Amino acid sequence: MPVLHINDECVPCSGILFDKDGTLLDLLATWGNWAELVLRGLEDQLAIMGAGFIVERSKVLGTQHDPQGKLIGYDPAGPLTMATEEESYGVLAWQLYAAGVPWNEALTRVKSITKNAMYELRRRRMAQPLAGLHSFLEQCSAASLKLGVVTSDGAKTTGEHLEWLNVAGYFDSVVTRDRVKNGKPAPEMAELACRELGLSPEETIIIGDSNADMQLGKGAGLRLVIGISASGDGEHLIDADVIISGFNELRITY
Repeated sequence: MPVLHINDECVPCSGILFDKDGTLLDLLATWGNWAELVLRGLEDQLAIMGAGFIVERSKVLGTQHDPQGKLIGYDPAGPLTMATEEESYGVLAWQLYAAGVPWNEALTRVKSITKNAMYELRRRRMAQPLAGLHSFLEQCSAASLKLGVVTSDGAKTTGEHLEWLNVAGYFDSVVTRDRVKNGKPAPEMAELACRELGLSPEETIIIGDSNADMQLGKGAGLRLVIGISASGDGEHLIDADVIISGFNELRITY
């Protein structure tokens, strides 16, 4: 059985599940740009009515901005990283509703704003892999590890991102939010991925950047739950068995 090396720890495993946003791809390079476009579009809608956000701009989606307003970071426990598409619609539409727009009209406007933002992402094919990802996936492939993706994103967007990253061929199971009844942190996504890969939970590892990923892995009884935090702090990953700052801290032998 292949062995995953994490610093001084050695963990035998037959498969690894990966979250997508913030784990396979650099979240800021994709969803950071999306958030800037969406917030700008929403701000324009509110300005027409002589209104503004009902909370600080950074609190709408859980983003961090420099003094000039440029998005430079995000809350790893916030909506940008954890909300589903439908939940994001609700968060954004609430800003318009509070300014006097009827709820159904607010949702229609928000969907138009987010659709335009997604069009721009697709036009630019905006996705960057986390450092060391391709090398690690090559090690996994050489060791014949079975790999899967478990993500709160939808099937269409997930497929596009995996293609843009040039990693789609590594994964034999891709479980998106629209394929299960209960999303993260419920264990259903991991359970389905394990079934599709022919893995038992006891021989499967998960890597993710949110504590919902850690809870999903624990709930499914996976062998090990690894939190990845590029900033290195990982304070939000309270249920992780181990926290890494990048894929360069992992090595596969067989």
